[in-house]
Amino acid sequence: MPGKGNTMLKIENVSKTFHPGTINEKKALDHVSLVLEDGDFATIVGSNGAGKSTLFNAIAGSFITDEGYIELDGTDITFMPEHRRSQFIGRLFQDPLMGTAPHMTIEENLSVAYLRASGVRQSFWGRLAQDFSRINRKEKELFREELSLLNMGLEDRMESQVGLLSGGQRQALTLLMATVVTPKLLLLDEHTAALDPGTAGKVLKLTKDIIAERKITCLMVTHNMHQALEMGNRTLMMDSGHIVLDVKGEERSRMTVDSLLQKFAEGAGQKLDNDRILLSR
Repeated sequence: MPGKGNTMLKIENVSKTFHPGTINEKKALDHVSLVLEDGDFATIVGSNGAGKSTLFNAIAGSFITDEGYIELDGTDITFMPEHRRSQFIGRLFQDPLMGTAPHMTIEENLSVAYLRASGVRQSFWGRLAQDFSRINRKEKELFREELSLLNMGLEDRMESQVGLLSGGQRQALTLLMATVVTPKLLLLDEHTAALDPGTAGKVLKLTKDIIAERKITCLMVTHNMHQALEMGNRTLMMDSGHIVLDVKGEERSRMTVDSLLQKFAEGAGQKLDNDRILLSR
């Protein structure tokens, strides 16, 4: 459910072109504007190359946009470095191998995430041992309690290297790392797509529970049309660097997958041609 009605994310006329002036020029974002209220949970659907991940990269600070500006909770973050944005933006990727350090333990990974979100910057890995000393017994107990909520037994494996975990366990841990300090914004980039259906369902339920409990503002990319209508309170569809559809409220509640596809065709001027998305109908 939407939160207090305060604006959490404001994107205004954001554009990004890769390889400008070359044969490989690609306008990935074309004057995109979007406003998310505090507590909004919006799903995003679109074909490959529609601009979904590029939009996430723009918000997270992976690059500086060519035009426009981005505000988060009233603060202009357009030119803010990525490491500073990571203090209040959580992010999960499709690949379970991303977002964790495989040769570090579960506890050490959670400590890094906790310290980063708390504003402690690790300038290089050699200082991590010193930084870990900031984690006290109370915080370690917090990690254990949070891990127990996953129902995967990871609270009893805090000294295990993350590289030994399954993909589902690793993705669940990454979700926990992204929310151990409640972020202002959570970006989920098809974070269950690489998991088997059973594991994906567990991680998805965990995602819904954490977002609802902590009232986190969230953007989630999905290829599953049913998830796009059932998860959260708002559905966006992207095509060729534009947001071509934005539905919520009563209109969204009445929508079927077929009517959503029809709306996309009207907004984009063409039918959705992504087989992976269409097969999820």
